[in-house]
Amino acid sequence: MSTPPHSRRLPVAFALITAATLVLTGCGSGDAAETAGGAGPAGKGARIPTADVVSSVKKNEAAARLLPRDVRDRGTLGIASSVGGSPPGALYLADGRTIVGQDIDFADAAAKVLGLKLKREAASFEAILPALGSGKYDLGTGNFGVTDERRKTIDFVTYINDGQGFAVREDSRLKKVTDFEQLCGLNVATGAGTTFEVTLEDNKHVCEEAGKKPYAVKTYAEQSAIWAALQQGRADVVMSTINGLRYAVKQQEGLKFLGEYRRLDVGFAFKKDTKLAPAFRAAVDQLIKDGTYDRILRKWGTQGSAIEKSRISPPEIKD
Repeated sequence: MSTPPHSRRLPVAFALITAATLVLTGCGSGDAAETAGGAGPAGKGARIPTADVVSSVKKNEAAARLLPRDVRDRGTLGIASSVGGSPPGALYLADGRTIVGQDIDFADAAAKVLGLKLKREAASFEAILPALGSGKYDLGTGNFGVTDERRKTIDFVTYINDGQGFAVREDSRLKKVTDFEQLCGLNVATGAGTTFEVTLEDNKHVCEEAGKKPYAVKTYAEQSAIWAALQQGRADVVMSTINGLRYAVKQQEGLKFLGEYRRLDVGFAFKKDTKLAPAFRAAVDQLIKDGTYDRILRKWGTQGSAIEKSRISPPEIKD
């Protein structure tokens, strides 16, 4: 690690929180007023928004007719959801069984538009995309960014626009990351199997080309482990989702968000050449039209991720 250890001791509570205690406070408005209690990162009783924004969604016959006949007859789909332990994506409530989050609301709402029931199974982020290709699941959620590499083997139906960003301790010399050369010599923590890991590995060459020590990529399966690494000095910077980083720095004293690095469309994931994509695109567009879409975003405080319409496997956003 090339930067000196942070000069003041940070609370370690955030590093110890479980998926059940990573909760959202004050990020939304309106619907977010309805909440369930939970222990926050500093033990202050932070709360998870629990407003019901899905049960009122009605089936749209035109969208449902786009489904393959066998799916309409069966009436169910198997879905794999990555539960990373941090809002707004997906996390467990304190009972350790109930999964909530923005990804969950969007999938459930789209299914209601199509008149389907989802059979949900929690799965690790890195396992979901390969499992779609094998037919184990019909679709997956996990804040999956749409990249050109992923589009070779996976189809996506977009529902938000999120992206990549960085966060550091307040004592960091970094002010804003606009070039990977700024990371040279540092330890960068990120999620295993994510677009962040791929992006970091693909850009290591910039340090060597500049005659500098390469940065080290430290990957973790759990969000709590990522933040523990940052707080305890084993990592100098975290690369993750824009929405997730904004949430985390609000919850933990001594951290700062360095801003957006790049944007990515995020979508439901399906096996390549799926027949389900047109129906799910129509479902997302219907949610936008009837106002459910906006209610979900307001619930989770992510209005900045809104899209105007859904698309099927659009080209990767290039800055």
